[in-house]
Amino acid sequence: MKRFKFSKNTIIVLLVGTIFLSFAFKSKFFEVAKQIEIYNTLFKELNMYYVDEINPAELTNSAIKNTLKDLDPYTNFYNEQDVENAKILREGEYGGIGVSVYYIKQGIQIKEIFKGYSADKAGLKPGDIIVSIDGQSVKDMESEQLSMLIKGTPNSTFSAEIERQGKRIQKEIIRDKVVINPVPFSEMIDEETGYIVLTRFNEKASSEVKKAFRKLKKAGMKQLVFDLRGNPGGSLLESINIANFFLPKGEVIVSTKAKVKKWSNTYKSTNDPLDLEIPIVVLVNGRSASASEIVSGSLQDYDRAVIMGQRSFGKGLVQRYRKLTYGTQLKLTISKYYTPSGRCIQELDYANRDKNGKVPKFSDSGINEFKTANGRKVYDGGGVLPDVVIKTSEKTEATEMILNSKVIFNFSVNYYYQHPSIESALNFEFKEADFNKFTNYLELDTTFVTRQEALFKEAYKAITVNNISNEYEKIKKKLFKNKVDEITKNKDILKIVLEEEILNKYYFDEGVYNHKLKNDLVIREAVNVLKNQEKYKQILSAK
Repeated sequence: MKRFKFSKNTIIVLLVGTIFLSFAFKSKFFEVAKQIEIYNTLFKELNMYYVDEINPAELTNSAIKNTLKDLDPYTNFYNEQDVENAKILREGEYGGIGVSVYYIKQGIQIKEIFKGYSADKAGLKPGDIIVSIDGQSVKDMESEQLSMLIKGTPNSTFSAEIERQGKRIQKEIIRDKVVINPVPFSEMIDEETGYIVLTRFNEKASSEVKKAFRKLKKAGMKQLVFDLRGNPGGSLLESINIANFFLPKGEVIVSTKAKVKKWSNTYKSTNDPLDLEIPIVVLVNGRSASASEIVSGSLQDYDRAVIMGQRSFGKGLVQRYRKLTYGTQLKLTISKYYTPSGRCIQELDYANRDKNGKVPKFSDSGINEFKTANGRKVYDGGGVLPDVVIKTSEKTEATEMILNSKVIFNFSVNYYYQHPSIESALNFEFKEADFNKFTNYLELDTTFVTRQEALFKEAYKAITVNNISNEYEKIKKKLFKNKVDEITKNKDILKIVLEEEILNKYYFDEGVYNHKLKNDLVIREAVNVLKNQEKYKQILSAK
């Protein structure tokens, strides 16, 4: 065996290097300890001497959130209740009443009823506000407290006072074991085409997709439309399992690169696939993110499916939960992920904000070209670009704001009470006259306010000059008209959102998806591509 000899100079260099690394580590550790001590002493002084009482939990929570806000939107601190909510999202089960809600000043407002669960059985309706539980008013309670009041052990009962359209009613509600099925709908579109929608990647995702796939195969499915639109992602491992359903065993699905070496991994398919031959069209849009992009990106890189819709969200960052003290947790970004061709499809570069805090796009400095298995060109720099792009109008700032407001929900509740019945889920249509009613409704509902309207209102409050109210009303009307004009540019998008929001009030999610099968233009185009196998193969070829 060859023996290595070290010179004195080599030993000196190694010693200096070791001492330098040790000093650097100790220096960094000292800086961290120093900052923690500064915060501790500041906290003690505030608690002892500040003129008013302070809430230690709120103060610490605020300090932590401010610490994290300049990193990325996915690195978050979770208190005990947040941890429980995150666990529900991951596992897909909890004890509750089967609703999604808004927490508002008056109490708990029902946003959506899940069919067949206790809220549905008790006759609750979207828009109802729970104002008291077991005789205790819930007005002005924190969201964490409100959440704990309606969740609990299955079969436990509580009494709720409900405010509905200005009237008060009493309900006795029995909590259920609520199971969130990530595949809320799977049916045959026609005699040969199956449709599966996946809404999230929780721990049940792959098993539910497999179950739906096998059910449709028995029903005669020879081609599949797999809908990932609006799916925000979730479990990395579940996305790998689902991609593995349609890719051979042993293929790379995704790789991650992290600062900590043990978190840099290459993930391969480890199971036998469900089907390597069935033609597939995967639907994505601007709200398909993370795990959705792993599935669509890997199937695109292997030319295994045609990707259709709009460019996906562009979240190429992976998070992991780290336990902290007293039942709290930190969810932090640990790595970036890369599709099999080598693409990182992260859209925003959070590490390089400008002096104003604006986050640049990776594509601002240029995009890189990659190749699929068949030699097709694909690119990094932000999201998965579909093979077949379905164009929609470009969203205005006003439309982005209205989609993030409650006004569409409020209008749909108002519509529900004005129309005791509507056409069947398959045949319902949100007509032009309905859209005009919606824009008129915006004058009554102040939930949706544009930036310009808010600034103008603030400026008016600051003015001390008398007798300008007439001018104020004229400008206010002009700003309202501009707002309506801006959202009308996206009528194609908003009519679909409004239609589905209204349908959900009458026919639950099931009705919304049945309506999509007949009326959704993207699904219709996916079926057209699948039925034209020459076109399908041409899209997936490099020619």
